[in-house]
Amino acid sequence: MQIIAFSNNDQHLIEQAAEILFEAFKDHWPDAWPTLEDAREEVLASFAENRISRIAVDDDGTALGWIGSIETYDGKVWELHPLAVNPRAQGRGIGRALIEDLETQIAARGGLTLWLGSDDEDALTSLGGIDLYPNPLDHLAQIKNLRGHPYEFYQKLGFVIVGVMPDANGFGKPDIYMAKRISQKG
Repeated sequence: MQIIAFSNNDQHLIEQAAEILFEAFKDHWPDAWPTLEDAREEVLASFAENRISRIAVDDDGTALGWIGSIETYDGKVWELHPLAVNPRAQGRGIGRALIEDLETQIAARGGLTLWLGSDDEDALTSLGGIDLYPNPLDHLAQIKNLRGHPYEFYQKLGFVIVGVMPDANGFGKPDIYMAKRISQKG
């Protein structure tokens, strides 16, 4: 496997990345990219200025996973958006490798922090399906992973939970904010 810069020059890889994004999110986050066309538009948007788009391919050039990032705070902070690994290839370290590669790309651009939002639309955590008000931070301090929410994957890679947005996706469907310092230079 290798991770390469991803651009709008390879229509075949664009289609593969869109399929991966659609398939990876359809079960637990179906409103993220409800159609293959929506996923394709997200892939195409990743080629804009002030964005990074990287793709993992196997030895035959077939896409295994895709990661994007959006510059914020004058390049000091970058949002990881999105990360998708082909469901048939998950559990093989592709997501980890994509994130590590992205961190290197961001650090080379002077970035200090990488952050992400990890929605809980299906009550996969103890934060989902409940009213987090009036004390969302009390609930956040006692978060539990009930059914395989990816926040623990990100924690294994050094991300920490830095906040929650209650009802971000509708009542009882919060967005969990996570961040990681990737460089102390700036």
